[in-house]
Amino acid sequence: MKSKKRVIGRVESIGFPEFGITEIDAKIDTGAYTSAIHCHEVKAFMKDDEEWVRFKLLDPHHPAFNHKEFTMPVFARKRIKNSFGQTQKRIIVQTKMLIFGKKYKIELSLADRSKLEFPVLLGRKAIRNRFVVDVSLKNVALSTNES
Repeated sequence: MKSKKRVIGRVESIGFPEFGITEIDAKIDTGAYTSAIHCHEVKAFMKDDEEWVRFKLLDPHHPAFNHKEFTMPVFARKRIKNSFGQTQKRIIVQTKMLIFGKKYKIELSLADRSKLEFPVLLGRKAIRNRFVVDVSLKNVALSTNES
């Protein structure tokens, strides 16, 4: 039996446990394929014949900024069209997203979203086969009493 898809709104508060982020606003964007998170000081390097990346999430003025530098393997590099219509080659990492008290493995592109309203964008790949988006709603996951 297939599980029923949860309804989410156009904006949801989600967590990234591996980054120490318990709550951050994410824009749900069915027009975008790949999800993205705002970061800076992104530096790729080689470690044991594999490509890795070092980066800092968010900006010091963001409440969820924790001054930590993260190091993880590069999952992929992809050409992605940004919100201004320009194509950029971005580093993609894999991590877990927490929503409705459940963890989901997702891919995130490391991007400069400093000029955008939301530091996180969830694209189709992250929500496909998991959620249905109701654009008239916001923060559905927060308004439930489930853990």
